[in-house]
Amino acid sequence: MPEASFDNSVFINCPFDKDYEPVLQAMLFCAVYLGFCPRIATESSDSAENRLSKIRRLIENSKYSIHDLSRCQATRKGEHFRLNMPFELGVDYGCRQYYGQGRDAKKLLILEEERYRYQAAISDLAGCDIQAHGGDFQEAIRQVRNWFVSEAGIAADGASRIVGFYVGFQEWYYERQMAAGFSEDDIRDYPTSELLTAMTLWVAEGRPV
Repeated sequence: MPEASFDNSVFINCPFDKDYEPVLQAMLFCAVYLGFCPRIATESSDSAENRLSKIRRLIENSKYSIHDLSRCQATRKGEHFRLNMPFELGVDYGCRQYYGQGRDAKKLLILEEERYRYQAAISDLAGCDIQAHGGDFQEAIRQVRNWFVSEAGIAADGASRIVGFYVGFQEWYYERQMAAGFSEDDIRDYPTSELLTAMTLWVAEGRPV
C-alpha cells in the first residue's frame, strides 16, 4: 500500500458479510485505481487494539469517507438490523463538525442498496444526497468514481473503463495466486489487507491484463 496521508486516505464503513463482498471489493479497487488509499477496520487484526479506538483513528486520519447503510434493515424475522454503520457515520460527522484541525474539509459519501430506504431508520438524513447502488458492484464503482471526481476534483477514466480494468485485475490476481500455490478456497478467503496490497501492486506494475 502507498503511504497513507490525510489527503489521500478513504475510510470505508460498510458491511462485511459474504453477500456484500463484491460491492466492497469493487469500491476498494476503484479507490486504489484512482490513486487513493482505502482504510477499513479489517485492514489489521491486532487483537490488542480496541476496535472503536481503531475506527476513531481511521476516521480522524481520512479526508474522505464512504459509508454504506445497506444493512440497516433486518433481512428476516428475528434478525437485528445493524447499527455499526450508522454509528460510525455519526462519529465521522461529529469529527467533521467538532474535531477542528482541518477536519471540516472532510468529505462523506453515503450509500444505500435501495434509495430512500434509510429514511425509515434514520430520518435525520432526510434531505442528504444519498446514492443507491442496488447491490451491483458496477453501479458501486460508478457512484464512487463520480463522487471522487466531484469532491476530490480529479480527472478520471469513465466508470465502464474502470469496471473493465477491475475484471482484468481479478483474472490477474486469480492466476497469480494459483501460480503461488493457493487453492480456490484460499483465494476466496484472503484477508482484506492482502487484497489491497495486490491491487496496489497491480497498479504499480502498469495494470497488467
